[in-house]
Amino acid sequence: MYEGVVQDLIDELGRLPGIGPKSAQRIAFHLLATDPADIGRLQDVLGKVREGVQFCEICGNVSEQEKCRICRDSRRDTSLLCVVEEPKDVLAVERTREFRGRYHVLGGSLDPLSGVGPDQLRMRELLARLGAEEVSEVIIATDPNTEGEATATYLVRMLRDFPGLRVTRLASGLPMGGDLEFADELTLGRALSGRRAL
Repeated sequence: MYEGVVQDLIDELGRLPGIGPKSAQRIAFHLLATDPADIGRLQDVLGKVREGVQFCEICGNVSEQEKCRICRDSRRDTSLLCVVEEPKDVLAVERTREFRGRYHVLGGSLDPLSGVGPDQLRMRELLARLGAEEVSEVIIATDPNTEGEATATYLVRMLRDFPGLRVTRLASGLPMGGDLEFADELTLGRALSGRRAL
C-alpha cells in the first residue's frame, strides 16, 4: 500500500467499472507523471460532466439539454420505439445507421439478485409514452444475457395487451451473454433489420 493521497487515488480509480487494482495503480502513476495542465483539463471535464450532463426528460438518454438531440429531431419516425437498457446502447444502435425511430432507455435491466425490479427501471415512463404517443412498434433491444432476456420477457408480457402495438425483439446472431455496445455495426444492424415479432 502507498501513503496518503496516492493510495486514496488508487482506491477511487479502482471503484470504476472495469478497473482492477493493477490498472488503478498504473493510471494513478500515469496521472502523477502527467503535465499539470493536462490534469487541470481532466478536472474541468469531470466537473462539467457532473454539472452539465442530464438525462433526457423523454427517453432517458444522456443530454446537455432537457431533450436529447434524437428526441428533438423531427425527422425521426415517432411510430418506432427502440427500448434499450443504457444510454451506451443508444450509441451502439445508432452506429448501425439502420434505425430511424426514437429510443426509450430503461436505466438498467431486471436483476432480482441485485434488488433491481421493475420499479427501479423506467417502466412507468415507457407505459406513459405508449399512452401519449402514437407508437406502432416497440423493438426490444436489451442485452442478450440473463438479465436482458428477463427484462425482454417482462416487457413482452407488459406490452402484449396494447391494441395495435407490434412488439419485436432483435434477431438472433448476437452472442448470448454479450452487451450491445460490444457488437459490431454489421452484426447489430442485421439483428435490427431481421428482428422478430413476439
